[in-house]
Amino acid sequence: MDYVIEMLNITKEFPGIIANDDITLRLKQGEIHALLGENGAGKSTLMSVLFGLYQPEKGVIKVKGKEVKIRGPLDANALGIGMVHQHFKLVHNFTVLQNIVLGMETTKGGIIQMADARKKVVELSEKYNLLVDPDAIISDITVGMQQRVEILKMLYRDNDILIFDEPTAVLTPQEIDELMRIMKDLTAEGKSILFITHKLNEIKQVADRCTVLRRGKYIGTVDVTDTDKEQMSEMMVGRKVNLTVEKSEAKPGEVVMEVKDLCVKSVREGHTKNVVDHVNFQVRKGEIVCIAGIDGNGQTELVHAITGIGNMSEGQILINGEDVTKKPIRYKNTHGMSHIPEDRHKHGLVLDYNLAYNLVLQQYFEPRFSKGGFLKKKEINEYADLLIEKYDIRSGQGKETITRSMSGGNQQKAIVAREIMKNPDILLAVQPTRGLDVGAIEYIHNQLVAQRDSGSAILLVSLELDEVMNLSDRILVIYEGAIVADLDPKQVTVQELGLYMAGSKRKEADHA
Repeated sequence: MDYVIEMLNITKEFPGIIANDDITLRLKQGEIHALLGENGAGKSTLMSVLFGLYQPEKGVIKVKGKEVKIRGPLDANALGIGMVHQHFKLVHNFTVLQNIVLGMETTKGGIIQMADARKKVVELSEKYNLLVDPDAIISDITVGMQQRVEILKMLYRDNDILIFDEPTAVLTPQEIDELMRIMKDLTAEGKSILFITHKLNEIKQVADRCTVLRRGKYIGTVDVTDTDKEQMSEMMVGRKVNLTVEKSEAKPGEVVMEVKDLCVKSVREGHTKNVVDHVNFQVRKGEIVCIAGIDGNGQTELVHAITGIGNMSEGQILINGEDVTKKPIRYKNTHGMSHIPEDRHKHGLVLDYNLAYNLVLQQYFEPRFSKGGFLKKKEINEYADLLIEKYDIRSGQGKETITRSMSGGNQQKAIVAREIMKNPDILLAVQPTRGLDVGAIEYIHNQLVAQRDSGSAILLVSLELDEVMNLSDRILVIYEGAIVADLDPKQVTVQELGLYMAGSKRKEADHA
């Protein structure tokens, strides 16, 4: 049997936690091998060991049968190993082409020679159908395009063992299908892929074999064709998981939040069209209203305008009948609004604070947590312990853990815990389960339904069609900044919803 990679009995420890506990993983030539596990199961750590970012305490790595020491990413590249990280490693004010050749530049007399590089990049992008504009600046292109740049970086370095870490966490359903096709094309060319994910549909769609980790330990490797999703989720979580949302009929009460004629101007030069275009809707007590759309249709700007992170050019926002359009963010936060933001690193957490401080970020000034300008450490720590216990937030050193070192899913759980514990009148949940495993998704969905049933109004913004269909009581479809349909999830099919989202079908939303 030809294995291109063998990771044998790998153990990697961090303070307070054994991230990889005697794990063995073997990758065959030309296969797509999925690595499945809950948030914090040790998947990214294991791949970081293979890529040379961490050194294991124990264990052996073999590449094409030979034992190797991988001391860093340069060693990994020399062995033909490339990696697309969950949070992309791109220089935002460089062009696509500059990012691809970075660290591999050819110079002549001190001047970088880009002509050959450009030719190679264009050839690769055509061969693998990874169409990108080499001269575009990274900060101007979509996340899906940025991912293509990361893939081209690997191909440019002639890597033939490719690691994808949670590659679909930030993509739209269309981009995900596209990526799956690209991955199959790559293996058809003889490349071998390790694919970290916790989305069972994707594993069924492209993977040949799947290795499952749970809490740092190796659970088993299975053939994907012979294993159903329920079996895989049980291996991953250690119990049966309910893949559909259990909820009773909504009983909407009075209007909690009303958005009237909201517009956001485009910041891009030469664009006169509004990114958010005269949007009107209401969210009532006891209902989950979902804004569904393909990424980039104004959802982000709409949420930023409502919460105050971004500006609006016209319109009004009312909470419980009070006009809060011009009020500062803290005022909204202390008057009934909670917000689970789309970008957890940028708007959700202070990464270098510990977990306890992050859990009181919007309440530290309240009398129970501070007195005379000084924080009450004991009360903050007790509150943090309560949330960690209640929301099963896992980390190496509990409330003292620096948030940056936590897994993405546990960072997300911390934000959800903080925002729901404020018992808001209106909760804006933007991509609340992005990058979470089935166990955590099930948990957060149940929390959102419980919030709804206790009388909160919930505005959900999601790109996951399953989540939209499963959780919503009403669906508002946004397309090019405008609400194009107001739908009942019980009476619309996923296919139909997709047509509205793509803009090929419209239904005038009544302003009920």
